[in-house]
This record gives sequence, C-alpha cells and structure tokens, in this order.
Amino acid sequence: MDFTLVTCAELPEPDPDAAPLAAALDAADLPYRLVAWSDPDVDWSVTPLTVIRSPWDYPLHCDAFVAWARRTSQCTRLCNPAEIVGWNAHKRYLLDLERQGIPVTPTVVLPQGDATTLAEVATGRSWSTVVVKPAVSCGSFKTICVDAANWDEGERHLAALLCERDMMVQQFLPSVEGYGERALVCIDGEITHAVRKTMRFEGQDESVSDEAMAITPAERALAERTLRCVSTDLLYARVDMAPGPDGEPVIMELELVEPSLFFEQSAEALARFVAGIKARLG
Repeated sequence: MDFTLVTCAELPEPDPDAAPLAAALDAADLPYRLVAWSDPDVDWSVTPLTVIRSPWDYPLHCDAFVAWARRTSQCTRLCNPAEIVGWNAHKRYLLDLERQGIPVTPTVVLPQGDATTLAEVATGRSWSTVVVKPAVSCGSFKTICVDAANWDEGERHLAALLCERDMMVQQFLPSVEGYGERALVCIDGEITHAVRKTMRFEGQDESVSDEAMAITPAERALAERTLRCVSTDLLYARVDMAPGPDGEPVIMELELVEPSLFFEQSAEALARFVAGIKARLG
C-alpha cells in the first residue's frame, strides 16, 4: 500500500535523512511517493498515510502550510497530526512549555508591528548577548547573534523584520559553543539517540557529530517531561537542549513538524521509523 512523504518544491539544502530512509523503505517493501506539500495537483485522499518530512519552505508560507495540514488531515492520516503542526510551527510554543514547568531558553516573543527595541528587551533582563530570529523559522532563517560589537545591526535586523513577522529574542547560552546543543531524537515514543550540533546562524552550514552522543540522565529526563506535555501520538520528535545559565539543561527547540532525525547516526532510529510507518498502514 502506497503512502506519501511530504517535502517542498525546492529544498533549500540537502536532506541527509533522504537516502537512508529511501533505502530502508525499499528494503521493507514499502512503496511511497515523495511530493511537495504545495503541489496543487496532488490528491491527498488516495493515500492512507501522509508523513511530513522536509517541507523546509514553510516559514515563508506558514499560514498556507498550516491550512494545508488541516485540510489534508481530513482525508488521510497525517504524521505528525495537524493540531501539532499548527502549535509547533510558531515558536511561542516555548512559552507554553515554560508555563507547564519546562525549563526553556530564556525567550521573549514580539508580535509583528511591535515597536520594542532590542536594547529594551536585553536591558530589562540583563542579557549582554542575544539571539534574534523569526518566531516561525527553520534552519538558520534570518537568525543572528548580537552582542556589543554588532548591536546596531541587531537593532536594525529586529526592527525591519518586526514590520513583516513575529520575532523572538533569546538569551545566548555560552554552553552551545563548548558542550554544544544536544538533539535528542524520539521515534514512535522511544528516545533512540542524540547528536551534538553547533548553533547555526544565517549563512552558516549545520555541523553535526558523525556519531551518536551519550545522553545524560538529566537530558533524558527533560526530554521525557517535555514530550509528556504533548498529549498526542507522535511518529517522531526531536528535543534540542543545552546547559542553561545554571548548568542544567534547558529546551532550545521542540521539533515536531519537519526535523532532521539523523538516521545516519542511528540504525535503530531508522528501523523504528520504518516500523512505525508500517504499523500505521495497518
């Protein structure tokens, strides 16, 4: 029985998960089609299962993408579910998690049209180095790091983008330069592996460890607590974290829409992903 993998019309960068996933699906005799979410000619009702994988242009068309997810979920089983797509596509979800007691990177979300300056945000919180980025983004889209050396640039960047979209200002965590981010991958309810990532800014390539990294008890516990806040069936999730100001891990991102899952670093994760698809096909 065919199912559908969702991508975009033109990938902004290569998808390292694509080749290993294609090989594993072929080996499991699971036929599929790979189509762009925005293709107007696709009939989504002819497939029993639609799995979102690499729609990496959605930050440019977020409302249309979320509307597509809602429509598509009416005629096929969508993974992850449409309500999760709508919630997770906008990074205000970090504030939702914080309200539920999850430690997150210190974050301020500014709505489109807000006149708040970067200095006002940072001074009020005693932040000397900050990260400025759109509240709807993936990869390093319009993401910059700002300190005393480029503060004026940061002010202009924030002001210009607030004219057209919601924005975020976050405290920069020095731990990302040494320890690095830890991206914990969860497939069908089980944490399978983690990789070390370096934080990326606009114009930079992502750097990821070639092998899976050890997961500390504190990291695993935080990932599990965070995922318990999402009361739905998830085929996949990625929980990105780093040591916070007090040395304990804090959530940087909870990726439930279209994350890289680093299959090259974990055969277990890849096998579990394929098994999850097969189970959902019945």
